[in-house]
Amino acid sequence: MSSIIHFVLALAVIGALAFVASNNRKGIRLRYIVQLLVIEIALAWFFLNSDVGEGFVRGFAGLFDHLLGYAAQGTEFVFGGMMKGGLAFFFLNVLCPIIFISALIGILQHIKVLPFVIRIIGTVLSKVNGMGKLESFNAVSSLVLGQSENFIAYKDVLGKMSQRRMYTMAATAMSTVSMSIVGAYMTMLEPKYVVAALVLNMFSTFIVLSVINPYSVENEEDIQMGNLHEGQSFFEMLGEYILAGFKVALIVAAMLIGFIALIAAVNAIFSMIFGISFQDCLGYVFYPLAWVIGVPEQDALRVGSVMATKLVSNEFVAMGSLQDIAAEISPRSVGILSVFLVSFANFSSIGIVAGAIKGLNEVQGNVVSRFGLKLLFGSTLVSFLSAAIAGLFV
Repeated sequence: MSSIIHFVLALAVIGALAFVASNNRKGIRLRYIVQLLVIEIALAWFFLNSDVGEGFVRGFAGLFDHLLGYAAQGTEFVFGGMMKGGLAFFFLNVLCPIIFISALIGILQHIKVLPFVIRIIGTVLSKVNGMGKLESFNAVSSLVLGQSENFIAYKDVLGKMSQRRMYTMAATAMSTVSMSIVGAYMTMLEPKYVVAALVLNMFSTFIVLSVINPYSVENEEDIQMGNLHEGQSFFEMLGEYILAGFKVALIVAAMLIGFIALIAAVNAIFSMIFGISFQDCLGYVFYPLAWVIGVPEQDALRVGSVMATKLVSNEFVAMGSLQDIAAEISPRSVGILSVFLVSFANFSSIGIVAGAIKGLNEVQGNVVSRFGLKLLFGSTLVSFLSAAIAGLFV
């Protein structure tokens, strides 16, 4: 009963925050929101509380275990001595597998399996979310291709999109995660929470954006996915994706080095001046929201601190913080926080998404930059909604 009360309270708070930020309150269509919410709750139960759902998660996690095993063989060939010695564990065991997963995604894209699957799912989703096919299509392709690479698929139609549609496209990219990085998450979080978050975030995005940014689609643009490998041979494409995966791994590593160092410096300054770390200060800001979505009161402050860490740095830094405190907080808190952390909703993502779009269309890139903070606000509400729904079943 307590979890249901917290869920209703969380819906009220998240809904109110989204409503305040809405740019078209009269355009909100409650029927689709209720419809999406019912589907999302059913999916949360399926993945977190049913035998079939848990079997699916075990199978999915097992698939990634195999993929990570194959990736480890390539990593060991290059860094064998370091792997056996347990050196540079995070880079070798968490980041390097991204290269192999990226190559695999490229192959599936090249043989036209992914475009077909994405197109079918996107069309089905548009029937239940009340949005255009383009937005629904984008929700799936963001998950598969990643928040920056995804926009290459829309390079021919970016210039035709309204500002409202650009907000939806960019917010969707920030609210999900890339499949190429899921294996890395599964080395840091329990797989069932990672899988559940992948699905829940998609529907939470539709719900939150239906309140913050409602509009009706008229004369919808062509949504055919552009051929990302036009004129390329198989091995040209493969090399491109392998290098892209390596680039992602290096960028994540650089972001981690920079952000962890900055957080350590800021924490030291705050500790000297105020006697409390910067993360703990932000924890007080997130404390009430953590409690509202179902985190037990005794854990809410520590969980709120990790949530704040994710917002100002990135999900990897926050997942490391969760690992540090996981044994000291309740399993319920771990589950809710794990689902919250599986998204790209952080300050650095504003630059990543805006930069990716600007590289394809400078005007639209500038448009996205202008509503950067609202993007972060919306995508963070998505994380809170997904975590609140997960709280019903953990």
